[in-house]
Amino acid sequence: MRLRNKLAVITAAASGIGKAGVEMFVREGARVCAVDVNAAALETLAADLGAKNHRIETVVADLSQVADIRNSIHQAASRLGGIDILWAHAGIPGPAGIENLDVAAYDLSTALNVTSAAFGAGEAIQYMRQRGGGSIVFTASISGLVGSMFSPIYSAQKFGVVGLTKSLAQTFAPDKVRVNVVCPGLTDTPMAVQFTSRKGDLEEAKANEARLMASVPLGRLVRPEEVAHAALWLASDDASFVTGIELPVDGGFTCR
Repeated sequence: MRLRNKLAVITAAASGIGKAGVEMFVREGARVCAVDVNAAALETLAADLGAKNHRIETVVADLSQVADIRNSIHQAASRLGGIDILWAHAGIPGPAGIENLDVAAYDLSTALNVTSAAFGAGEAIQYMRQRGGGSIVFTASISGLVGSMFSPIYSAQKFGVVGLTKSLAQTFAPDKVRVNVVCPGLTDTPMAVQFTSRKGDLEEAKANEARLMASVPLGRLVRPEEVAHAALWLASDDASFVTGIELPVDGGFTCR
């Protein structure tokens, strides 16, 4: 097991990619604290996994709020007995365009896509130092590697997360803390339609998905577990000399 006895925190953990990560990290031997705003979904996740191995804790937190970000990390460390791994996965599509931009929507997406990652890492580092090192994994996107015509604000924010990764990889190297970022393509989760149509128009979403898939050499959506596998590798000692990288999980989209 690649994460035997590791203490891991995963945010946005109750569904989609985050849930796949919790399940995989537990299966690989970690004790995991799952953080999410959805209390009912966390309870279900904990019941499903806890009944099997009692290796999961949960914290309900609104990661758009700095106080909740900080408190969730401290609660997780208290319940786990420390932190070896943080996978800061929280994020939302945010506003579609830049004309007539809604300030509240902009602020919310910035909070979840960038602020939650920065403040989460800033709180977690003290616990990793106490344990002699660790691994931070952020979730960005292919939109953090190439510009997105659908999501310019999201793209700018995810470019910021990639920049944060490269900076913190250098900052935290003396602490033996590695920092990397996984960059998924369009992933087969309920949130996918929000990226391809902010209006929730299923016909528009299908058309935009088809346009995107035409540029994906492997020709399909990413599966949540494929992103979780990438994060698992980055978090594990298998990647012990890997820091500061952005790892696309995109079926070849960014190799064009």
